[in-house]
Amino acid sequence: MSTEFRHDPELKRYSMHVGGELVSVLEYRDHGASVVMHHTVTVPRHRGRGFAAKLVEHAVDDVASRDGRITPTCWFVAEWFDRHPERAGLLAGS
Repeated sequence: MSTEFRHDPELKRYSMHVGGELVSVLEYRDHGASVVMHHTVTVPRHRGRGFAAKLVEHAVDDVASRDGRITPTCWFVAEWFDRHPERAGLLAGS
C-alpha cells in the first residue's frame, strides 16, 4: 500500500494517508519563531501501527528543512522528542 504525507498550510495540519485513506493528522500553530505542534490523532481503527510516529517524523523533517524550530504541546510529539534526543536541537529554546 502506498503512503502519502500531505501538508496543508491553510488548515495548519499535516496528514498521512495509506492506500488513499486518511490514517493520522498532526495540527499545529505557526508562531513565526516556532511551530507549535499541539494535536496528533490517528483514526481509531488504524491505531497501534506507528502511523502517528511516522507522521510526526515527517512534520519534524519538514520544519527542519525550513530551518524552523518546534514547540511540542501535544504529549505525543513531546514523547517523540524524548525518544529521539538527537533531534532536540530543533526544539524552540534549545
